[in-house]
Amino acid sequence: MGIIRSLSRLLLVGFLLWPALTLAQLEDSEAQQLLTALAESSFKEKPDVINRIAGSGDDRARGWLEAFASNKLGRIESSGQFIVVLSNRGRDWTVESALSGDTLGEISRRDIDTIRVNNALRNELEGILSVIDLKSPDEDLRLSAARALKGSVDGTLAERLPELIEAEDSASVADALTEALAIYQVAEQGDVAAVATLSGSLNAEARAALQQAVRGDNAELSAAASKALDSIEQKLKLNRAAETLYFGLSLGSVLVLAAIGLAITFGVMGVINMAHGELIMLGAYTTWGMQQLLPGQPGLALLLSIPAGFLVAALAGIAIERSVIQHLKGRPLETLLATFGVSLILQQLVRTLISPLNRTVITPDWMSGSLMINEALSLTLNRLYVIGFALVVFAGLMLIMRKTRLGLDVRAVTQNRAMARSMGIKATKVDILTFGLGSGVAGLAGVALSQITNVGPNLGQSYIIDSFMVVVFGGVGNLWGTLLAGLSLGTINQLLEPWAGAVLAKILVLVLIILFIQKRPRGLFPQKGRAAEG
Repeated sequence: MGIIRSLSRLLLVGFLLWPALTLAQLEDSEAQQLLTALAESSFKEKPDVINRIAGSGDDRARGWLEAFASNKLGRIESSGQFIVVLSNRGRDWTVESALSGDTLGEISRRDIDTIRVNNALRNELEGILSVIDLKSPDEDLRLSAARALKGSVDGTLAERLPELIEAEDSASVADALTEALAIYQVAEQGDVAAVATLSGSLNAEARAALQQAVRGDNAELSAAASKALDSIEQKLKLNRAAETLYFGLSLGSVLVLAAIGLAITFGVMGVINMAHGELIMLGAYTTWGMQQLLPGQPGLALLLSIPAGFLVAALAGIAIERSVIQHLKGRPLETLLATFGVSLILQQLVRTLISPLNRTVITPDWMSGSLMINEALSLTLNRLYVIGFALVVFAGLMLIMRKTRLGLDVRAVTQNRAMARSMGIKATKVDILTFGLGSGVAGLAGVALSQITNVGPNLGQSYIIDSFMVVVFGGVGNLWGTLLAGLSLGTINQLLEPWAGAVLAKILVLVLIILFIQKRPRGLFPQKGRAAEG
């Protein structure tokens, strides 16, 4: 451990003595000399060479040191040309020139002399790379490097940081460096004044330093650190609440997508369609199928899956309506049993034709990762896109219902079917189009679900009961009620889960809905019209 600390000081001191340089490129001959020195020097001499590379101001220096740390920097034995290994699988390795960056193709690993690195150097190179990044013209890179220094500052770097902070023109980078310095001052020097800098910080290293100070012998420092931790805990509670709300809204948006199509068909036809979950499943499998047709292009496949998932589910819904439901109108119990049978047939069909096993749908790069709000709160992008998608689908349905002839006919049939027929509206045609529309929206729900869960034959069964609860709670056939009910139930369920558990939370939600329906039998937004009043 003493050797590593000494090495760390030597590396940092050596590098920090270099002036702040504008990144440029060395002459190839100079770069060749530096890399040759790195390759031929002993482990005892390598720190000095690393200092020279790090302080060279060459914009390739970081790449060289990063490759060196991961045993991917070497040279071709026959020519002495320095290379960076891009892929080291198999006998032939894919490499590029360390000087020009040109790809050199595949070379046998036996012809490559790798520049070796020991654990002591590897452990400390991370800190060196972070310090190099602090001199980058890229603000995002400097900010990332500054954050990486939190908890990693030693005495040598602490002496240099005030100068770096003063020279930094980005407030966010300067704040991160100030916090990194304060963590060191509290943890290593017992500086009471530095506690104020960490008060309200959400960084884990800052909290660890304050907790260590609370347990220390310095009473003044302990009291200040305890007070700072109390303020941090309040902020953490707010962030946890925001995270719970976010997950609740994302779950609610899934429920909205799953239920909104059901709300339309249930409101117009009064049909309890137990196969609605399988229509969601078909939309999800359409997304998986698109990715099989377009391998390596998950983003394009996902975009094409939106219209494809809608069409597949809509056609399946129309087929179900024409073959089963139209013969059972006015017989809700028989319709329920028949559509439940259809759902079992669709599940078994998928198991037979595709597989009983779950399938994974690849998430595109632009939907991967998370949006970092602060160090205690980040929002996963796939759920954020699902929330946005649900709102777009809802807005599209509202436009259809308010601005198109189909929407006018649907509202007329929903309010009073007999009167609508007498006015010349073809109720059978409206039923077909409405069922197709509702089923297509279920397919869109499946497309969205494929990005947050695995696709399997039982996917729809997880959402069918919740969908009916949303429809009943919001008001049969009312889109605004479905939106509000879906988001509300998703959030309530997410709030209850941490202390009640997943199963008990669903039971409690069901009990709350039952109690609510006792007071408002028609839901949040009751259906209007004489038929609804009868």
